[in-house]
Amino acid sequence: MTEPEAYIALNMIRQVGPVRVKRLLEAFDSPVRILTAAVSELRKVEGIGPDVAESLRGWESQVDLADEMRRVKEFGARVVTMGCADYPALLRDIYDPPIVLYVWGDLKDRDRHAIGVVGTRKPSHYGAECAKKLSYQLAYAGVTVVSGLARGVDTAAHQGALAAKGRTIAVIGSGFLSLYPPENLALAEKIAGSGAVVSEFSMTVKADRQTFPMRNRIISGCSFGLLVVEAGGRSGALISANQAGEQGRSIYAVPGRIDQPNAIGSNRLIQQGAKLVTGAADILDDMGMLFAEAPALAAPATPDLAGNEAAVYAAIGEAETPSDEITARSGLPSHVVSSTLLALEMKMLVRQCPGSRFVKLR
Repeated sequence: MTEPEAYIALNMIRQVGPVRVKRLLEAFDSPVRILTAAVSELRKVEGIGPDVAESLRGWESQVDLADEMRRVKEFGARVVTMGCADYPALLRDIYDPPIVLYVWGDLKDRDRHAIGVVGTRKPSHYGAECAKKLSYQLAYAGVTVVSGLARGVDTAAHQGALAAKGRTIAVIGSGFLSLYPPENLALAEKIAGSGAVVSEFSMTVKADRQTFPMRNRIISGCSFGLLVVEAGGRSGALISANQAGEQGRSIYAVPGRIDQPNAIGSNRLIQQGAKLVTGAADILDDMGMLFAEAPALAAPATPDLAGNEAAVYAAIGEAETPSDEITARSGLPSHVVSSTLLALEMKMLVRQCPGSRFVKLR
């Protein structure tokens, strides 16, 4: 048995979790030695009672390792274990790091500059647009956006990062063969094509109330900080924020309307000390203090613009320019100008000022 196979087998034993495996590795040094140790040796390890020791000793009766390896290969995924060089460094240092990570796509060294984005599954239009816009800006700046592939804010975050042609990682609360929610399968395929879909659960595990909190610690664990976009008073995003705090991660939140139930939790996080975020620069400024080579907001060179974007950009003067003046100068319909200005704003080429005025950022 190889070391990666031993890790996969340990991950599939129900009575054994990340914390116990961590203690067992301290005692036995190798996952293979754990699976071949005598019951008497296993019981000497803190937290390993008779039932757990017997499960470890008789692991072959409850784990079909060969079948699991076949499923992984047929799906086109791979398994990254704690012994692999590309296991995320930040994640390795949390209290309960996953025993293995099933990876569909690729993990890269640049993913050390990552931010988790979470929020309600039923966001307002404002919440969904904030998640999409901020994720677009962060991904465009070179930051990897990590979220959970769930409906709502998670989906918007992944879509924003993909629209920027940046990297995004989806951490799911199920096995790949039971991907949840099923309607996001097409989105998961796009993410795997340029980033990665990740799970700590074996291939056929179905999502439930226990798997999601477990998934959340990975989102924050492999990120330097966590951004909360719209969270109700009992939102699972608040659990994620609590886990991020315990992991020593920075916590950010987008302010919401005080009469919006979906914003109660995120507004409360700001009251409790989370950094209020109005744009990607608020997060990137922090990254500049935390990392020697942090990404910086970048914008495409103006000559690369074409069509409507070039016309609208050229219509903006050196000072703040009203939107109706931009429309008149560009000669384009107002609805085209409006959508083009939004695209330019997301590319960090322009900024909207009060009174529907716009200014160039470069």
